[in-house]
This record gives sequence, C-alpha cells and structure tokens, in this order.
Amino acid sequence: MKIVALVGSLRKESFNKQLVETIGKRYSHLFEVEIADIGILPHYNEDDELNPSEEVKQFKKQIADADAVMISTPEFNWSIPGALKNALDWTSRVERPLVGKPVLPMGVSQGALGTVRAQLHLRQVLTSNVGAKLMPPAGNEIFIGSAGQKFADGMLTDETTLQFLDQVIGKFVAFVKEQETK
Repeated sequence: MKIVALVGSLRKESFNKQLVETIGKRYSHLFEVEIADIGILPHYNEDDELNPSEEVKQFKKQIADADAVMISTPEFNWSIPGALKNALDWTSRVERPLVGKPVLPMGVSQGALGTVRAQLHLRQVLTSNVGAKLMPPAGNEIFIGSAGQKFADGMLTDETTLQFLDQVIGKFVAFVKEQETK
C-alpha cells in the first residue's frame, strides 16, 4: 500500500514531519509513506488551473497514484497553514485527485489541545469540493499536544501516544482496504 503524506508545516524540524516519519518507519510492514513537497507549489490561481506548472502536475499525480493520503498539520491562528490550504486548493480544481481518496487527518502542536481547531477546518476543506473520504472521527482523531515532551531525536517516543497511534493506524489501513473493494 502506498500513502502520500502532506505535512502542513514547512519548518525543517517540524514535529508534524517527525510524526509522519515515525509512522513511515513504525508501520513500514503495512505501507510505504512518501512525503509530498507542498512548499514548492505556486500559489493557486484560477487563471493557471487549466495549464498548471510541472510542480502542480507532479503533485496531483503523486496523490492520484497513492492508495491513501495522510495530512499532518500544525495549528496556526486556530486553523491550517496557508501552504497546506494552497495545496488542497490545487486538488479541488480540474483533476481532483482526492475525490473518494481515503484521508487521515492528524496534527501535532506545542499546545495542550493539539490541533483540534485546525483539524476542524481541515475536515471542512477535505469534505468540500476536495471530496476526500474520511474515517468517522470518533476515536480516530490524532491530536498530539505538548510535542516538546513527546518527541526525541526526530521521532515520536511517547509510549501512550504510540499505542493510540497503533490503534488508529490499524483502523485506517482497514478503512483504506474497505474503500478499495467498493
């Protein structure tokens, strides 16, 4: 199974990127994770949507070729970062590679609430014209707060969080396989 990950933070040492890298290593026996570089995408402009840049074409193909998508976002001003919103805007027009695609939203922040508010907005965007297929949120929401205490040497190390992640990732893999049979 191939999963493309979108990381909302462009910061080199991003905890959200570290989460995706932890998932890629911890569950490599279940799937392969490839991180899409959303930082290279030009700003969405409707004038360019019928003739997008090569970066946009490659980004959309990367998503289209994947079995599923993970999106890990920080919370900026109670919402998702502009770079992530821009990437999702590109997926909502012309070729729409996220339509019906299983997507797992998640997020990491330094605050106690994790990324609760950002993920509310993210879910609204994903279920709009983007058309992603989301697992029911109850019990499947990955809000990792107090990041500085849960990551070390570029990896998620908090055992309680890892055990919860094991459960959600297991359900997500089953959800992706279920979507493939529909």
